Amino acid sequence: MVTPATGNEPSGSKKVRLAYLVTHPIQYQAPLLRRIAQEPDIDLTVLFGSDFSVRDYKDEGFGVGVKWDVPLLDGYQHEFLPVLRDNATVSATRPMNSGIWRRLKGSNEKPGFDVLWVHGYWSVNAMHGMMAAKSLGIPVLLRAESWLRDRERSGAKLAAKGLVFKLLQWLIDGVLPIGTYNSQYWHHYFGDAVPQFLMPYAVDNDYFQRRSEEARAGRAELQQELGLDPSRPVILFASKLQTRKRCADLVEAYMNLAPAPGQEPHPYLIIVGDGEERAALEAQAAATGSKGIRFCGFRNQSELPRFFDLASVFVLPSRHEPWGLIVNEVMNASRAIVISDDVGCQPDLLTDGVEGCIFPAGDVAALTDALRRVFATPETADAMGRRALERIQNWGFEQDLRGLRRAIATVTGSIEA
Repeated sequence: MVTPATGNEPSGSKKVRLAYLVTHPIQYQAPLLRRIAQEPDIDLTVLFGSDFSVRDYKDEGFGVGVKWDVPLLDGYQHEFLPVLRDNATVSATRPMNSGIWRRLKGSNEKPGFDVLWVHGYWSVNAMHGMMAAKSLGIPVLLRAESWLRDRERSGAKLAAKGLVFKLLQWLIDGVLPIGTYNSQYWHHYFGDAVPQFLMPYAVDNDYFQRRSEEARAGRAELQQELGLDPSRPVILFASKLQTRKRCADLVEAYMNLAPAPGQEPHPYLIIVGDGEERAALEAQAAATGSKGIRFCGFRNQSELPRFFDLASVFVLPSRHEPWGLIVNEVMNASRAIVISDDVGCQPDLLTDGVEGCIFPAGDVAALTDALRRVFATPETADAMGRRALERIQNWGFEQDLRGLRRAIATVTGSIEA
């Protein structure tokens, strides 16, 4: 059961040393780490396995070279662990590092830690870190994106997973669920044996609200750049162009909005992103003969609010989407949302007909109907967008801090929740 985060109680006098073990600097996490580092009684050090994301690298999902244009390392203490294996990808065996036990134990030059927080559990590094902490008597908090509505697994894989969870239950002292589905996952495997502390999957709400407001001034310029008639609404897709994202379903549903065969749908469809499916999607769009579809390629994180500002509704039709942080981002721009029921943030961030619409993944007719509902009247999408902004205000970094503080207080007694 999730122990809810409540209040922002005063801190105790002792400073707890918190190590966070994670594969590499992640653009979504950096602002949260900066926020945690501001806590006067938490001494955070992030232990990275690789630095590939702060260099130019090829993102496998986007299929293009990426260099993030937001600061990934500023504002918090961090170290890069000695490398054994690193090829600028993330897998069970990469990155792999040495020295985790020694770093957790500490030395005269670098003191050890009171708590270890680990992101993910399937990698060699994660297991190494949790077993090292166990041997040193350091309590472990685990956070991951896993959920029960995942791809089907073979009997052998499920059996192996059961064994892993028996080990995990012995290694960890608490889990930090990111939302409802993730909490159900932990409860399925651990029952009430491992306490849960809700630490919502959130983005920097203030940043995306500010950038979205700033984007309004350049809206006309972007409309002109993309050849858009300002009087027509915009449907936005922004994600990796992978099969599981099911952008092809959206292209088909978009064409279903045409008033009659051979006519153009009234909205535009803007597709932001790149990846393995781009050529197929462009061919699909060309075959429709529509002049209302635009492919804008990969755009860096600081550019995305310009596209959020253009949109009347954002659509994420994915299958097997453990969360979908892009939804958080767009809600901060006060835009209506349409997502499939296979997007993990759904029970926490959207109610069908309130902030947007939810449809069964893979059901193009239902997706078409969801879009028609959003465009039912000129005011419908705007009202949904306002409610989206209201809801996301209560799903942010301050809620993360409350959950993390409660977890640390419970497993160490060193600070007040």
